[in-house]
Amino acid sequence: MIRPGPGIFGYARALSRAGFGPVAGADEAGRGACAGPLVAAAVILADTPARRIDGLRESKLMTPRQRALAHDEIMAKAIAVSWVAIEPAECDCLGMHVADIQALRRSLLRLDVRPGFVLTDGFPVDGLGVPGLAVWKGDQVAACVSAASVIAKVTRDRIMDAYAEQFPVYGFEVHKGYCTSEHQAALDAVGPCAIHRWCVEIVRRTARVASP
Repeated sequence: MIRPGPGIFGYARALSRAGFGPVAGADEAGRGACAGPLVAAAVILADTPARRIDGLRESKLMTPRQRALAHDEIMAKAIAVSWVAIEPAECDCLGMHVADIQALRRSLLRLDVRPGFVLTDGFPVDGLGVPGLAVWKGDQVAACVSAASVIAKVTRDRIMDAYAEQFPVYGFEVHKGYCTSEHQAALDAVGPCAIHRWCVEIVRRTARVASP
């Protein structure tokens, strides 16, 4: 049995010492939203002093500025980074759980460096050709998963900011497509737009023939 060492880098270090490196982490952003894509990211971090990234933790616990700075540092220092977006229509077709697994799998397969082991946040992912482990609250306890959560969150937020300019009535720049009272009020007033997910009940319930 491989036991993780102390600290947020403990999982990757233990696995690497056991011959399973490099270790990739994967996480997603937007699973609970009712508009916009589901974005997943995968990251392989370096474990050298010059490329170490301090302050990694769950992206939701960071401010937007902290996430943006961490995003840039990860992009500059990581061994490999990739991300994918599952668009709303495909989310509707697959259902959110299957879309989540597909997004994680696609992001991992898109890495330029093949991992020897994969850590994912919450859900196991098969079909990768390498061993893996689903870690409960992985973005809080494994640095590579935390890094993936930052990349996924920042990437998705930027996508939603761009959509806010295309569909200004919904306030996507504020709530990023999640089901807030502001978002619900806009849906009640004008109905859904092209990037809403019809698999979400509140979108179906407020659907009208409308042009935002």
